[in-house]
Amino acid sequence: MSRFAQVMAGLGLLVAVLFLGSLVTGAAALGVVPSLQALFGQGDPLLVMVMQELRLPRALLGLMVGAALGLAGAAMQGFLRNPLAEPGLIGTSGAAALGAVLAIQTGLAAAYPLGLPLAALAGAGISVALVMVLAGPRGGSLALILAGIALSALAGAATSLVLNLSPNPFAANEIIFWMMGSLADRSMLHVQIAAPVMALGLLLLWPTGRALRALTLGEDAAASAGIDLGRLRLLLIGGTAALVGAATAVAGTVGFVGLIVPHLLRRAVGGDPARLMLASALGGAAVVLAADIAVRHILPGRDLKLGVLTALVGAPFFLHLILRLRRDAP
Repeated sequence: MSRFAQVMAGLGLLVAVLFLGSLVTGAAALGVVPSLQALFGQGDPLLVMVMQELRLPRALLGLMVGAALGLAGAAMQGFLRNPLAEPGLIGTSGAAALGAVLAIQTGLAAAYPLGLPLAALAGAGISVALVMVLAGPRGGSLALILAGIALSALAGAATSLVLNLSPNPFAANEIIFWMMGSLADRSMLHVQIAAPVMALGLLLLWPTGRALRALTLGEDAAASAGIDLGRLRLLLIGGTAALVGAATAVAGTVGFVGLIVPHLLRRAVGGDPARLMLASALGGAAVVLAADIAVRHILPGRDLKLGVLTALVGAPFFLHLILRLRRDAP
């Protein structure tokens, strides 16, 4: 068995164990066997409802959100050839968060159960159009990065303005807590909303493996090999926006996963961007599932947010990465 196959098998097993751990973790100690029986509709109806309507959607979303962020992070790092790139660099997460914030502030989220995630997805879709317009049809990586930074700053400023002018302290509270990121209190409706959009993102990113492999030699070399850089950029932006937008729509802001996971796995799978994307999808799922299990154990009565934990772990890693790059620089 090749090293890549061993890594993928190990990651797949880890994700399966963590997914099971997420299913059996909760405020009530239900036991592994009764929980799994209830998952398939057997046993106490109350336990069946807890497993099928609360824990299963949470575990599925942890798997989906982590895979989406890990895959998008590896794709962006491969496209920009920058180890510090992360999925939110093109402004999608900030725009999706702004859409959700507006839904909460206007009461749309309270009036319609799907108002918040749909508004977040609309914000992500608008961000794609704006980035493409700002970067221009032939803009390079630098133009794309600058457009994403500008859009992120604008979305962040608009979000702060909404909070600043909010006349309803309860809405402001809800906005702040939502922006911290969490998988609690999600339902199968959230899974059904996110799944098709994430599938679209996967379909857009799947054909880019060969192009990203050629791009490691430089844009000129990739173009001489027959790679259409304009089409590649469109696929990368669209795919990343779909994955990150859907993840933000259902889980809020969960940072650093798309930055950390590709770095942890790059040496294990080699320098092939296509392989790294596959491994990062599994690695991201494992990280988010593990973090979501941890938040339920660390402060079970205080509702520690998932995004807070990933930021607390990810920020020191980011600083370590910067120091290592400085040390390795000539």
